Amino acid sequence: MVQHSGSIQSFKQQKGMNISKSEITKETPLKPSRRSLPCLTQSCAPSYSLSQSTSLLQSAESESQAPTLASLISADKTEQVNPEENNKTSLLKCSFADLSDFCVALGKDKDYMDESQHANYDRSCLIDDFVIKDKPESKTKLSKNDMNYIASSGLLFKDGKKRIDYILVYRKTNIQYDKRNTFEKNLRAEGLMLEKEPAIANPDIMFIKIHIPWDTLCKYAERLNIRMPFRKKCYYTDGRNKSMGRVQNYFKRIKKWMSQNPMVLDKSAFPELEESDCYTGPFSRARIHHFIINNKDTFFSNATRSRIVYHMLERTKYENGISKVGIRKLINNGSYIAAFPPHEGAYKSSLPIRTHGPQNNRHLLYERWACWGMWYKHQPLDLIRLYFGEKIGLYFAWLGWYTGMLIPAAVVGLCVFFYGLVTMNGSQVSQEICKATEVFMCPLCDKNCSLQRLNDSCIYAKVTYLFDNGGTVFFAIFMAIWATVFLEFWKRRRSILTYTWDLIEWEEEEETLRPQFEAKYYKMEIVNPITGKPEPHQPFSDKVTRLLVSVSGIFFMISLVITAVFAVVVYRLVVMEQFASFKWNFIKQHWQFATSAAAVCINFIIIMLLNLAYEKIAYLLTNLECPRTESEWENSFALKMFLFQFVNLNSSIFYIAFFLGRFVGHPGKYNKLFDRWRLEECHPSGCLIDLCLQMGVIMFLKQIWNNFMELGYPLIQNWWSRHKIKRGVQDASIPQWENDWNLQPMNIHGLMDEYLEMVLQFGFTTIFVAAFPLAPLLALLNNIIEIRLDAYKFVTQWRRPLPARATDIGIWLGILEGIGILAVITNAFVIAITSDYIPRFVYEYKYGPCANRVEQNENCLKGYVNNSLSFFNLSELGIGKSGYCRYRDYRGPPWSSKPYEFTLQYWHILAARLAFIIVFEHLVFGIKSFIAYLIPDVPKGLHERIRREKYLVQEMMYEAELEHLQQQRRKSGQPVHHEWP
Repeated sequence: MVQHSGSIQSFKQQKGMNISKSEITKETPLKPSRRSLPCLTQSCAPSYSLSQSTSLLQSAESESQAPTLASLISADKTEQVNPEENNKTSLLKCSFADLSDFCVALGKDKDYMDESQHANYDRSCLIDDFVIKDKPESKTKLSKNDMNYIASSGLLFKDGKKRIDYILVYRKTNIQYDKRNTFEKNLRAEGLMLEKEPAIANPDIMFIKIHIPWDTLCKYAERLNIRMPFRKKCYYTDGRNKSMGRVQNYFKRIKKWMSQNPMVLDKSAFPELEESDCYTGPFSRARIHHFIINNKDTFFSNATRSRIVYHMLERTKYENGISKVGIRKLINNGSYIAAFPPHEGAYKSSLPIRTHGPQNNRHLLYERWACWGMWYKHQPLDLIRLYFGEKIGLYFAWLGWYTGMLIPAAVVGLCVFFYGLVTMNGSQVSQEICKATEVFMCPLCDKNCSLQRLNDSCIYAKVTYLFDNGGTVFFAIFMAIWATVFLEFWKRRRSILTYTWDLIEWEEEEETLRPQFEAKYYKMEIVNPITGKPEPHQPFSDKVTRLLVSVSGIFFMISLVITAVFAVVVYRLVVMEQFASFKWNFIKQHWQFATSAAAVCINFIIIMLLNLAYEKIAYLLTNLECPRTESEWENSFALKMFLFQFVNLNSSIFYIAFFLGRFVGHPGKYNKLFDRWRLEECHPSGCLIDLCLQMGVIMFLKQIWNNFMELGYPLIQNWWSRHKIKRGVQDASIPQWENDWNLQPMNIHGLMDEYLEMVLQFGFTTIFVAAFPLAPLLALLNNIIEIRLDAYKFVTQWRRPLPARATDIGIWLGILEGIGILAVITNAFVIAITSDYIPRFVYEYKYGPCANRVEQNENCLKGYVNNSLSFFNLSELGIGKSGYCRYRDYRGPPWSSKPYEFTLQYWHILAARLAFIIVFEHLVFGIKSFIAYLIPDVPKGLHERIRREKYLVQEMMYEAELEHLQQQRRKSGQPVHHEWP
């Protein structure tokens, strides 16, 4: 360790110091917890107080010059903490008046206070570099930011010292070398270090390795208001929490006797995942002495370094002109072909992880997350966040939460399905249809259809009963409440994660402007009311005009989807006559099923084809709006993609649920499309079987297609990339950045495709769940596979994405809430209109044998099928047959005074349907609102802790400044005041 030439003297704070406000908390007992461990930053070095940590001071000579560094060494006599005692309960006390005391919980019945030694230092003679020597006890198998590992992985410059923070790739044969030269020259002027190296497997490929020095890191960390740790956290607990702590300890002892939960990950596999439990504040070079800096190489994490480098790449010019800026434009015009942060190393190892430990975080993620053998394990969210950033970490946290919440929904849906399966043979409606051998149904088409016996639809009636039974209404209400509980508890889960990951103070207002926005509106600046600085501004008239054009484009695409659905409807009308006269006897007998199945497949192909056009159109419309920040761009693009694909995916389902068979007329007076094609009728057993078929086929095929495109397609592409590498080149001799180059890049839209797939699935699971109770089970099985597919894809098949920050899942939460509201409405209409629940209910209590409570032992639905079918005189059809045929409707018979007019029972059923919709919606919405009111978004204990920490941070900042000022006065020989001068 390099030390200052002057002696570093230790001292104790004088006893005459005035008592500050924070000394009131000195006698307050503090409860130790998992989050009150010693503050570990990005290395294994122990935490030091502000006076013990390295002090870095900003140079006053130049703004762009890096702050110099002074290493302050704590006394060798500091007691060592026995790590075995950290797990024991202890009493924690904290004094913020004396910054030399740390809140360390040690021992079982006593307090331990570390006596810090304060070092004097000279501002005129500071040290440029230092090394903190870790204790042997603090060494672990994996040091995720250890420079020795980085050197062994080849993630350094040729000098073996500078770490690689970002990679640029271009082709030597590309003629736009002037733009690259200007861009790289400007990058060096901004403070980055660049090193070029040709590819081994392809001589035409050139890599540019980028390293960001300490000086530049500090400068841009201050500009971006990046929050860094400056003090270990201490927690306040009262007597009630003490008693709860004793109860918790009692239950912990009982839990040790029980078998371990097999879904919990083995913590021994994650030796370096202790939380960096510190107070954080915006980084400032002027106050750099406040922050805990054990090692400047590991003070800023890999994710932070990558974010800062990408920020610089996005704002560096490559030509003269305000709009000639950014790495994105250079990639679009072909100057560069890729830009990405490197992976930490290989994800596989010849040595077993249990005995030799993981080689790097990527290897650990592969073994404990991406492997298929981990499908039943909890996800290591902290490690995912550390490696891929908070934004991707929140996605996997949400996906895991959604998958776990699908378990009760799938169990209840399966119970409803089994209830229908068990009671199917005892259903009165199915029995009557299966026994109706002398009941003939009217022809369902004009030319090739003949009379059909009602009992021919016996199988369809039984299948329909599986999805339309007494548990349908209960399951619809359950799923509406489930959606609310899922979203409300996710908000609580998100608040805990944002607190744990130190995202509470990170606001979207801190986001920087998009370079495209700055380039377009740089001449129209206004003062930001928050920052007080001038920034580009988009005029209101220009914003409204662009928004109107974008909305017009959205409506045009939605109308195109509706046109496609209409084309499929016309197809069904045209081919049903052909299937009815088909030569194959099976098709001829089941022509309605064949028509629906063929239409579903064609509709799925149309959906996939239109999805290809949606992405490009949504991209153009979003860029036309010119959003201000990246989050606004992502939200706008996500909303358009959701609207396009939601309408595309569900429009045909809405048609079958609410329009199929509703406006066909009656025999002898059928309604025809363009006066040519007769509108399609429902099957004699109802339209619900068509709805189930449509949902099941589309959901199943879409999940298979998505899984293939997410994993199968990248696997094939990566295999082909490796195949093109020269045979003489071994993978082991290829550096890490070249191996990353051979992987597939993450989608340009980031996590949008991942969220969109899951949100559309959530819509399938909730919107028409009354017609398809097995949807939650299919979604659960798919998501169990989806988590491991995404994990395997992120770890092994994709280049490392930029570790971005986020506090929530963005606009998707609002979309999920909108789907929850729509689900209540659609399920109410499906039960009331599509299913036969309301007609059966009206018959049972108004027209059946139990209407007047006369027949107590009779089945109340006896005679329902005959009551639900109307009569028609065959002689009126002109087909040379006499007698009567039956059709599904409530119309008067030919012999009545008003033949073929709606009966009174039809109006009773219509009134009951409307009443059911109103009652169902108000009841479910009331329950949803009440549940949402009962479940707060932030747990009460967490809310109090956040407020407490804000108060403590203010006190610590005050006293840190006071102590720093006192040290400066002691050094200069001035009198020391124990309060602000």
